[in-house]
Amino acid sequence: MRTCLGAMGMGLAIILAAKPASACFIAAELQLDDIKYANVVAIGKIVDYEIVLDQAVRKERKEMLERSTDKSTEYWRLMSEQKEFLSDYARFKVLVDEVLVGQPPDVISVTWRNSTFGEPEKMKDGRYLIGLREPRSKSPPLRGPSATILPSPDLKSLTVLQAPCTPAFIFEATGAEAKTIREILGGPAKR
Repeated sequence: MRTCLGAMGMGLAIILAAKPASACFIAAELQLDDIKYANVVAIGKIVDYEIVLDQAVRKERKEMLERSTDKSTEYWRLMSEQKEFLSDYARFKVLVDEVLVGQPPDVISVTWRNSTFGEPEKMKDGRYLIGLREPRSKSPPLRGPSATILPSPDLKSLTVLQAPCTPAFIFEATGAEAKTIREILGGPAKR
């Protein structure tokens, strides 16, 4: 019985480590005031957007499945079909048109580990208002009952500002959120 419970517990842990549609039990409401945690707030175009797959976790999963003695279980099927993992992330550059906070270069290297909702396969063309922070800086607080928080994958690049279990600070530059953030930050652009 203990062995069965242990296996079930291990299975649940692996499933929870997988990247579901949402890694949070309950999504928290976006607080636009969290923009104050940003080291950089810029408006610009996203280019060179790509998803970086965690090859080490994929190798581990493959090896685990190959060692499995019972490949007929639902658990084995779920584990073998998984295509996305929480440790995957997006990497891109922002071509800066306007700076609202900070002193970034004209081209900013960015990473985005969106364990809350998963990263989109691609970004729509257009200009975005993007809140960014240094990887080791303070991030907005957890406002929900749970979250999966992984470290930044690249300590040399800025990372997208995002409180656990809330949407990221990437908004269309002409949208309502961008307008409100401009008001919160107090006015005109610095560039």
